[in-house]
Amino acid sequence: VQLQASGGGLVQTGGSLRLSCATSGRTFSSYAMGWFRQAPGKEREFVAAINWSGSITYYTDSVKGRFTISRDNAKNTVYLRMNSLKPEDTAVYYCAATGGIDYYIQSHEYDYWGQGTLVTVSS
Repeated sequence: VQLQASGGGLVQTGGSLRLSCATSGRTFSSYAMGWFRQAPGKEREFVAAINWSGSITYYTDSVKGRFTISRDNAKNTVYLRMNSLKPEDTAVYYCAATGGIDYYIQSHEYDYWGQGTLVTVSS
């Protein structure tokens, strides 16, 4: 499985972005997906996860109510809609995929990773 993240960029505080993660292969619908981020000088952290069907989502507390993860299995793509962005959201955002029927929040539970897309929020 290959993952290609896109949609990052420079945005002002309070702005919005939508990240996309396109995947290869015909088994996308069997994968749970997640978004992680890594800020400069910090460890990679979990942001959001979604199960294979899209019926279950989970978010880290700092993004609840602002970010929305979704997926389109017909397009083999997972999205992260980010609203009300803050400077502390600045990071490289990574999408990840793993087999399983649940959602997953630990990075070691994911088997496949995209290359990352940079989100910069200016104050």
